[in-house]
Amino acid sequence: MSTVLERVRAFVTRLAGKPVCDDCIAEKLQLSVRQHANHNTRELAGEPGFERGKDACTLCQSAKLVIRSAR
Repeated sequence: MSTVLERVRAFVTRLAGKPVCDDCIAEKLQLSVRQHANHNTRELAGEPGFERGKDACTLCQSAKLVIRSAR
């Protein structure tokens, strides 16, 4: 079984550079609370190959804090 961080990393990477917000990550991965997505995206933002910033989410089209894979 994979960890939440591994699931979030895989999901963001599958989007191939498209920005996605914490709310959509939580919904798509069926996380029990949005904070799980927020905590993990903040952790990923500190890793090479991931960027976090303000943009429009690919899934919900809302302008908010998003993460994307830079690979």
